[in-house]
Parts: sequence; structure tokens; C-alpha cells
Amino acid sequence: MTGARADEAARSVLGTFGGRALGVPRTRLAAVARPGRPRGEWHYWWQAHLIDCLVDARLRGSALVDDRLIRGHVRGVWLRNGLRFRNGYFDDMAWLALASQRFGRLGGTDVASRRLRPVLESALRHDRGGGALWSTQRDFINTAATGPIALFLARAGEREEPRRLLSWLRANLADDDGLMRDGLRVVEGRLVPVSDVFTYNQGPVLGLMLELGGDELRAAEAHVRAVAGRLTRPGTRVLRTHGPGDGGLFSGILTRYLALAAADPRLDRDVRVLAGEVVTSTADDLWERRVERGWRGRPVLVFPQDTHATDVGETAELSTQLQAWMALEAAAVASSALR
Repeated sequence: MTGARADEAARSVLGTFGGRALGVPRTRLAAVARPGRPRGEWHYWWQAHLIDCLVDARLRGSALVDDRLIRGHVRGVWLRNGLRFRNGYFDDMAWLALASQRFGRLGGTDVASRRLRPVLESALRHDRGGGALWSTQRDFINTAATGPIALFLARAGEREEPRRLLSWLRANLADDDGLMRDGLRVVEGRLVPVSDVFTYNQGPVLGLMLELGGDELRAAEAHVRAVAGRLTRPGTRVLRTHGPGDGGLFSGILTRYLALAAADPRLDRDVRVLAGEVVTSTADDLWERRVERGWRGRPVLVFPQDTHATDVGETAELSTQLQAWMALEAAAVASSALR
């Protein structure tokens, strides 16, 4: 059942938003919203998470996704981004590098991850205390860049640098429960904390703990408990969400990494079950609040931008629809692992 739901989400996202990049054959790219936004609006990191969803579906064995489709989307990002993978935000590039790296492990092309690795390493503040810069403006050191870059390097076989980055996060951005605050902004030469705790920032940090293993597995268990206790809606296991726009991706990203925890036999069984409950409860909530709309003469599903939302709204953004697709893919992983 969970796999069938994930396929329905995939079918609706690809059918509603999908198309060629700038009309070029053998490329794919997703529209920002339906009904459409002004031409020229570009969200690189939304496309990176679309590729990650495609990899999820490919791993699950979905008949809707093959390697050619994924290659087309990677090529589309490269084309739409000006014949390059590099942009001005290190977190954006880290998300694409992670998706490309996962595709490479399936036997697909990992060209984006190979080209982006030296760029991501240039974001690391080796001589200024640690962490990773958010953008080429170099005025914000944050979890959003540090976590995904550290996870990417760990999955590439590095150990020392990811451990240093995780230690830096704990020393500078962890709150009393171990959840990661947003970052440190450079203001007139001083580092000023930005204390917001967002769901997505917890995801790659959890993934990093699982990747490093050893003593970090106990830390991963504590992180799952903190997420379940602090970042869910009162009286439920449903993750709170962050509205439309970029925030429309946040909680979906966290479900991906919670599913990894649910599937990891090295963790305490109770923690695995807890992680699975958060994933499946969030996915169920988004699924139950879906509506059916007509698009190009055929029905498609539209998911709410927020859990517990009472109205889907007239415009469907790619970010919020990807969030639901991610959660449904994660629920398929968690349900299978805990069966």
C-alpha cells in the first residue's frame, strides 16, 4: 500500500510539473508551480530534491522511473543553470551532490557530485573555527550547508572532516536537546546566532550520525527522540511543517533520514519504531488531505502544503508536492523495514 501511494505521488508530480528544460530534447525539468509562475523563476535546490525523489522511486523498483529519466533531470538542471552545476549557495549544491552521489551508487552518472565536490570543500572554514558557509557571500555559517556537506563527504569515504564538522555543529549550534539551530550570521565581524530550529536541518545531521556509526549511533537515537518530542504537532507523531516556498520542502527532507533510522538494525528497536511512526504518521496526514484536480484533461493529486491543513489552495507549488512525495517514499522504506 505505501509503495502504491508513493507511485501515485510520483505520477502526479511528474505529470503535473514535468517537461523539457528550455524545450531541449533529452532533458527534463519541473515547473515551479501550477498554475505557472512568471517565466524565469528558478529554484535549483527544488530540482535537486526532485532528483532525490526519483532515486527513491528507482530504489523502490517503481516502474515509473528509470535511469534515462533521472539522467534527463540531471542534464536539465545543468542546462537551466547556465551549462554548469555550480551556483551561489553551498547548501543548494550539497543537495544536488547528495542526489547525484546516490544515483551514482545505482550505476547512474554521478557527474554532478564529482564536479561539485571541490566547490563544496571550498565552503569549509578550516582556518576560521569550523562549519561551512551558506553562500558565496560568505556572511552566514549554517546547519543547512554544514550538515549536507558533511554527509556527502562521509558517503564519499571521508571520516575525519565529517567528524570535525559534526563536532563543530554540536559545539556551536546544538540546543539543550541536541537539535540543531539554524546558524551563525556574520555581522560587523561578529557571529550572531540565528536560533530557529527547522525540521530539515535535523535530517542530514541524523544521516551523518548513521553514516559514521560507532558511538554516533547512540547520538542518532537521542536525535530521533528529540525530533519526535519537539518537532511534531501536539498529541501526534506528525511533523510540523513550514508553509509554502522553500519551507514546503523542509519536513519532507527530515522524513527521508528518519526512514534511514527506522531501517537501521544497529539502532534500538524502540527508536526504530519511533522513527517509523513519525514518518508514517506524517505521510498518512499528507495523503489523507490530498485532493484531486484536473490537469491537461486527466486527474492528478494535489497535496497540502502543511500537515493538518484544511485547504490545499488554488496553486500547487513544486516544493510542497515534493514534500509529500518524499514523505510517502520514506513511509514505504520505514514500513518495509519494520514489517
